[in-house]
Amino acid sequence: MDLDIINEQSPEKAVLISVDTGDFDAQVSINELEELAKTAGAEVLCQMVQKRPSVEGATFVGRGRLEEIADFCKNNDVDVIIADSELTPVQVRNIEDATDTRVVDRTTLILDIFAGRARSKEGKLQVELAQLKYSLPRLTGKGTSLSRLGGGIGTRGPGETKLETDKRHIRRRIQYIKEELDSVERRRNMQHQRRKKNGVCVVAIVGYTNAGKSTLMNRLTDAGVLEEDKLFATLDPTARKLNLPNGQQVMIVDTVGFISRLPHQLVDAFRSTLEEATYADLILNVCDASSAECYNHIRTTNEILASLFENGRINVPIINVFNKCDKAVDADVFLLSGEKSIKISALTGEGVDDLLLEIEKGIPQTRKRVNLLLPFEKGAISAKIRQDGVVHSETYVPQGILLDATVEISYLDEIKEYIV
Repeated sequence: MDLDIINEQSPEKAVLISVDTGDFDAQVSINELEELAKTAGAEVLCQMVQKRPSVEGATFVGRGRLEEIADFCKNNDVDVIIADSELTPVQVRNIEDATDTRVVDRTTLILDIFAGRARSKEGKLQVELAQLKYSLPRLTGKGTSLSRLGGGIGTRGPGETKLETDKRHIRRRIQYIKEELDSVERRRNMQHQRRKKNGVCVVAIVGYTNAGKSTLMNRLTDAGVLEEDKLFATLDPTARKLNLPNGQQVMIVDTVGFISRLPHQLVDAFRSTLEEATYADLILNVCDASSAECYNHIRTTNEILASLFENGRINVPIINVFNKCDKAVDADVFLLSGEKSIKISALTGEGVDDLLLEIEKGIPQTRKRVNLLLPFEKGAISAKIRQDGVVHSETYVPQGILLDATVEISYLDEIKEYIV
């Protein structure tokens, strides 16, 4: 049964907790956590943010705040507490003991959403790898009851603890998944090499989650990618052909969305997918122009992108695409000076034609528009241009056939004598 259906039928009541140490905007982050929780199917009852110089090592929040959380959970039948940070196993256990409520952290929540969204075999393997890597150091036994190495009846003889058995099984599974993903990555690299050999230009759509990347992909190519007003609606990369106004055909790739403080386990697991951007000839960094955090979203995306490139420097041209301009109060203020930027609405189509022209300018040019005067007996040239290029107009004159056409640059040498 679909995870979303289960979540809609029985939403869990959740309380969000956070510690504001000044390292990041805690309110913005916990608001984002609320969107994540809703995406996972939870009903958020309240947010609790505590301002402290640092987190409490044993319980994440202070003792007084922990008592408030425990009272709220008891009086409101709370099912789960979600922390807006990565918790240690000790912190999870202590909060659960004090509140008698299940506890998950930000990373666990994001992993859970990814697990519910993955559709392809590769996506599911990537999510499982991230979950196993995250759970391995957090795996703990239930005291000595699981041990076969201690004294007493039923524990004598050779053996290993249940905990050690579980860890060994997880390590074997991690190794198997890595080998499977290595095989997928080799196939992906062969694809990239074929595209490069065939002179196919690649445009990668990247950006913050729920910025409208899939809507833009569908607007440009009729790809039929899932569009949903939820975080991480699309996990699996989608590649489609896109015909530009000048007739040049490029490959456009939609990638998984980014988010601030993205768990490094996910970055590592999805590296082969995310690296689609490093093979691109042009990157479209899509952000939500109607969000007050628009600039921060662009910065977060660029930081994650930079981590994928050698030496941490993005060496692919980028166009900042400010989407949802139909909802923005003043989309013009978002256009970045000194950087290639454009505002659009993927939903209504506003600005999309201008974006296509910017893509034409940004990618390596493989075609050129020319005027040709072909003798009547050179009709084969006209046929080839129709097959591989674009004929904008064709006029018969006494001297021959006058063509206004866009042709492959590699073909110019063969027809240069007919260019007028």
